[in-house]
Amino acid sequence: MFDIYTIIFLALAVFIFMRLRSVLGQRTGRERPPYDPYSRQDPAKAPAGSDARSDKVVNFPDRAGEPTTAPSASADSDEPAAPRWSGVAEIGSAVANGLDAIAAQERGFDVEHFLNGGRSAYEMIVLAFANGDRRALRDLLAKDVFDGFSAAISEREARGETMETRFVAIDKADIIDAQVKARTAQITVRFVSQLISVTRNAAGEVVDGDPETVADVTDVWTFSRDLGARDPNWKLVATEAAA
Repeated sequence: MFDIYTIIFLALAVFIFMRLRSVLGQRTGRERPPYDPYSRQDPAKAPAGSDARSDKVVNFPDRAGEPTTAPSASADSDEPAAPRWSGVAEIGSAVANGLDAIAAQERGFDVEHFLNGGRSAYEMIVLAFANGDRRALRDLLAKDVFDGFSAAISEREARGETMETRFVAIDKADIIDAQVKARTAQITVRFVSQLISVTRNAAGEVVDGDPETVADVTDVWTFSRDLGARDPNWKLVATEAAA
């Protein structure tokens, strides 16, 4: 038999349960899990009626700067295409004709890629010469150019001199000539740069240049490559300092 206190506790428990049910509700099996800001969001599980792609997919631009899924113009657009060597050479110029000749024999020739490589090669060669690094120069220069650079390094070493060079910037790299001779392409680039260069004697005294002065330097370099060759690298075949 239940005493009066047991009945009171049971009634109180039933009352509390009913209150909790009315406030918190009941589980139906369709509840959404707690939000986890660090979990991977799966577009396939987006709520019904929402656009799963609208806030999950980002259209990356192609090389022309337009989204790959939404071209800016149709194939039959009357808008003329940009010149092939836009920003590098004028239409009908000797440089443009030379680049056309190179592209005709070298499928996939990319002039912007060439210029980027030319800037890197220019900086590497100038620094390697200053450091007397013949090993680095050998892979970047044609044999006769390498021989000239190596001889200059030897003369500097014989005098007990050292050279310090630091690039501040390469302001311009403009193609001023391009041509094909037989199967050999040659491209001449005018580099305009800013650098700090100083030569010191064995005692550490400055004999040329200024360690505190940024000099404006213009060089005209010609790079060459055998078209169709397995080796994709261009080599420096001629240098001159512009007036």
